[in-house]
Amino acid sequence: MSKIKNKPIFILILLFSVFALIAAYFIQYVLKHQPCNLCLIERIPYFFSITVISIYLFTEKFEKLTLITLSLIFFSATIVAFYHFGIEQGFIKESLVCDLNNESNKLSKEALLNELKVMPVSCKNVTFKIFGLSLATLNIFITLILGVITTKLFLTYEKN
Repeated sequence: MSKIKNKPIFILILLFSVFALIAAYFIQYVLKHQPCNLCLIERIPYFFSITVISIYLFTEKFEKLTLITLSLIFFSATIVAFYHFGIEQGFIKESLVCDLNNESNKLSKEALLNELKVMPVSCKNVTFKIFGLSLATLNIFITLILGVITTKLFLTYEKN
């Protein structure tokens, strides 16, 4: 009986995750806003949620495990988004995560000149906003809401 109740919610979360990734790639490739490393990392939970929900919808088994897995995915995504928000606002200092593409062991003159031509994207610079909010800020709210929904479904699973 709970499968019938939760299946539409799984489908909505799946569709939303797909939409979030399409929007991120649209902003990157069509609107030409290059993401920082944390922006790229913030996409990973959506890939995981798509995978987990697709497996559940295909097998229709382990609904309770799917709910707790999604809760963990979305709450961990909230932590990463909050960390990114903290860097954007200056509360948290940029870490090595924000500088993964830096290969400072290049010592040739040509390599250094080529590196100067490429404009690195810092995690603290907001290049795209929606309604005056950065994508990291929006991601905090979205992943927190999805985490709360999946946790509530998990906690009330037996009551359904």
